[in-house]
Amino acid sequence: MTAVLHADAELGLNFTDKALLQRALTHRSYLNENPDYPFEDNERLEFLGDAILDFVTAEYLYHRFPEIPEGRLTNLRSALVRTERLSCYASDINLGEFLLLGRGEEDSGGRQRPAILCDAFEALIGAIYLDKGLESARQFISAFIEPALQKVLASDAEKDPKSRLQEIAQSRFQVTPTYRTVREEGPDHAKEFTVEAMIGHQTYGVGKGLSKQNAAQAAAQEALKGLENEVG
Repeated sequence: MTAVLHADAELGLNFTDKALLQRALTHRSYLNENPDYPFEDNERLEFLGDAILDFVTAEYLYHRFPEIPEGRLTNLRSALVRTERLSCYASDINLGEFLLLGRGEEDSGGRQRPAILCDAFEALIGAIYLDKGLESARQFISAFIEPALQKVLASDAEKDPKSRLQEIAQSRFQVTPTYRTVREEGPDHAKEFTVEAMIGHQTYGVGKGLSKQNAAQAAAQEALKGLENEVG
């Protein structure tokens, strides 16, 4: 429990029920090597924290952007709660330092592994919610969301061309774009695909690539340019 008290002080969380924090910091690998350990691992808290994180992030974006459509909100939320970003949140507070890991997991770099950090961060949210309530969980989460959101908006990292085209097409035409492969050229090991991006029955962009997915992204990018020119 000494380690948990240290974590509580270092993280500035001030848990009333220290056992909740203990469980949030316990990876299943620790239980595998310590069968007499009196606490469960953090997976149930992770389940709860994941749901709370999604809700709080959605609520935050809903109020932060009152005019943007649902598709854009969904993309922003996905960018803010993906595994890599949650592991960054955990790294920002040195959460890995406080985790209880099995020796094998620790020796293989578990304290820096994104999936473990992501799960622990979500478990910590679940523990905060159970210990202090939704408002405290909301305050904890919001401290990470706003700076991350600024980075996402600056880079537009949450959206690829197909996603942006879908958002625009649904907003402007109330239809979802479709993609049609119109040509395949070259040998099987180096085939080049040509794909059309269509909105309704009209072709808005044509793209080429070494996979259908890459060709579709290129077609969507060309379609976006055409739609921007129409607006201009």
